[in-house]
Parts: sequence; structure tokens; C-alpha cells
Amino acid sequence: MKKATMYTTILQDGEIRQQTYETSMIPDAKEQEMFVVNVYPNKKYQTIQGFGGALTESSGYTLARMSQEKRKEVVEAYYGKDGIGYTLGRVHMDSCDFSLGNYCAVQNPDDGSFGDFTLERDAKYVQPLVKMVQEALGHPAGLMLSPWSPPAFMKETEVRNGGGHLKKECYQTYADYIVKYITEYKKLGIPISCMTVQNEPLAVQTWDSCEYTPGEEKEFLRDYLYPALQNNGLGDIEVYVWDHNKERVYERACEIVDETTKDMVSGVAFHWYSGDHFETLQMVREDFPDLKLIHSEGCVELTRSDISAGSDMEQANRYAHDMIGNLNHGMNSWYDWNIVLDEQGGPNHVGNFCNAPVICDTTTDTPEYKPMFHAIAHFSKYIKPGAVRIGCSSFSKDLEVTAAQNTDGTNVLVLLHTGEQRKMVQLRTEGKFTRLLVPGNSISTVILE
Repeated sequence: MKKATMYTTILQDGEIRQQTYETSMIPDAKEQEMFVVNVYPNKKYQTIQGFGGALTESSGYTLARMSQEKRKEVVEAYYGKDGIGYTLGRVHMDSCDFSLGNYCAVQNPDDGSFGDFTLERDAKYVQPLVKMVQEALGHPAGLMLSPWSPPAFMKETEVRNGGGHLKKECYQTYADYIVKYITEYKKLGIPISCMTVQNEPLAVQTWDSCEYTPGEEKEFLRDYLYPALQNNGLGDIEVYVWDHNKERVYERACEIVDETTKDMVSGVAFHWYSGDHFETLQMVREDFPDLKLIHSEGCVELTRSDISAGSDMEQANRYAHDMIGNLNHGMNSWYDWNIVLDEQGGPNHVGNFCNAPVICDTTTDTPEYKPMFHAIAHFSKYIKPGAVRIGCSSFSKDLEVTAAQNTDGTNVLVLLHTGEQRKMVQLRTEGKFTRLLVPGNSISTVILE
């Protein structure tokens, strides 16, 4: 290991400043005890599959209102060869809150063969966005499909919004419907790589939502969904359970994964809206070492009264803090929520507005790349698909760190410094060390090679 290159984004006084610093690695004199950050390449943990975001109808609609040049610019900024390294995407099955309204691919409750099935609505904004992503990548993205609600006539409430449970007599029909949806997407050249059983199965939302008890989710997966996928040539699709906040991720894994289901469940998906709860991920990793842990959604909500959205800088720090904590406790892949929204933080058909890493002013054809976009880039641009998390340690609570080793052997260290003053860091690894001067209020990525 000969050199360290540090890429830094400084978030101060409402401005983003970026700088690059390169230094040589020299033999460790074994006198450095204070201000040390250690990196241990031989201590290996989970494989990191990649990073991405949600390709919602709202994102597609927002970009459709921009010029062709700006549409391409935004997608390339995420997925292009010079972008921030996204390779994953999440799509909603039928409508979600970040849709222009409620919709569903079928309407006839009396036709179990789904003769009226149509993806006409998705073809307006979702599919064009997915295809733009594919073009930017040069190959299909790793797409995750998530349902927000079954067709209304399959639910006890018979409406998409407001929660409610799937009718027991519709379990098989709904499993067949999911198979139909995935199959039709595949015919369009949009393959689905993985899916979650239900987005936020504990939530009763004013938008598209459906409730599952642990027993209901387990039964639907084991007796209906998994067999339907297997019997229709879709056995390669990974299935993830829970897809809700971290505070209950361990219980849900314990309640669903047993000898009858362990071969059906690829992993557990989680969101960030209830706080850190990093320890719950660690417990899943310890008790279910074969399960993958996926951060399937997170965003800064603008309409919640119980939590402050904070400044743009605080939001960027929140992203980096959560990503570091998740990685250090076993996360395999990470999906943000909407990749882009309009100047209001929508559109959203129930007014549940949120921030996004890219906000487009559709009146002036201007995309704004928020500090959180640059925070995400410190992970997604440098930690490549297939990287393995490696050991690291820090000396200070205001200097959070995580580290990974890429398949080419380069080691990557990400540092979040939330203190106001710059901090001298003595970086040690494999008998070598160097000194780094880390600015206050900054996020840095150090490449060791």
C-alpha cells in the first residue's frame, strides 16, 4: 500500500465545497496512539451488492416535465459511467403514494385469468425512466419490485388506501397476480431481480397500504407466493420480508424464518424512519447469517410534525450516519427513495411531500443536486458492487467510519466528521500509516492503494 487519496465534501455555511488530497503511506513507527483510525483489510464481513434508488411514477413524471437534455443529465448523474455509481432500482407494483393517483393493472374481480391486465399506466412514466436507467448503465439495473397494496377487490376493505388485510380467499389469486406482473415486465425487457412481499406491512397509511401480521406474511409467502414463483419459472427472484422500519426487523425475521421458510427467504428489507436501531441489524446478522440485509427505503419527510427535516447539511449528515451504521452492522445493499422530485417535493397524491437528492425546478428546467446527493456519492461511487466490508475503528464519536475492500483489492474508507473544527487523523493499516487533515462538517472517502 503506497498512497492514500482523500476526496472530501465540506458542508459549511450553506455551501458545498469539494477538495482532493493525496499523501504517501509510510512505515508505521508504532508511536502513534492518539487520533488513530485503523483499517483492517484482513477482517472481512458481508458482501456489498450495490446502491440505488426508487424509480417511482413521481420521479418519472418530474423528469418528463424537464427538457430531454436535463432528463439525461439527471439519470446519468446517478447511473452513468461518470455518475455516482448506482446499479440498483426499486419500482412499485401498481400505485404508491409517490404516484399521480391510485391505479391498478386489473379492475375485474370476476376474472381470475386477468384478461383486462394492462401496464398502460406504468408505460407513461415508470417504464421510460427504467429504460433510461438501463441505457445509462448499458445493461438492466438490479430491480426490486414492491407492492403497496393488492388490487382493491382482493382486500377486506375493498380500497387501496387506508391499510386493511388481503382476503384469505384471495391469497392464491394475488400470488398469481404478482407472477403476472413480473412476467409482463420481463416481456418488456425489464427483468425483476428481487421483490418484497409488502411495503410497510405494519402501517395504515392514507395512501396505498396493506397490513400483514407476521403469521399472514409467512403463510402467504410459504404457501402461495413462493410456489407461484417456482411454478412459473421465476425461482431466481429473491424474496425479502418485512420492508419496514428497523426497530422490529429482528422480531420479524424470527417470526417468519424457520425450517419451513429459510430456503424461501433471501433476506430482510428495512427502512430508517423510526431511528438508528443498528443493533437490530447486528442481531439478524448473528442469528441468520445467510440472510441479506437491504435498506429498501429512506428519505427526509417534509410533512412529519414529530421530526425536524433540518437543514440541507443536516440531512446530508443524516444520510451518511445511517449508511455508516447500517454497513457496520451487516447491510448488504442500499436503496434510497425517489431519485428525483419536483420543487414541491412531489408530486404525491395525498400530499406526503419529501425531499430527494435531486430536486428539479420544472418551471426553469433546473435540477438541484442536494448535499445528500454528494453524501450518498461518498459510498456509492467508491464502494463497488461485490466489495466486502472490512474492519475499522475510530477514536472519536464525532468521526464515524466504515471501510470496504473492492474486488480489485483497493480499500475504501468513508469518514463522517460532524465536529466544527478540522481534525488530524493518523490512519493506520497493515504496518503503514499517514496523516490526514479532515475538515469540520465534512464527509470524506479515502482510497488506499
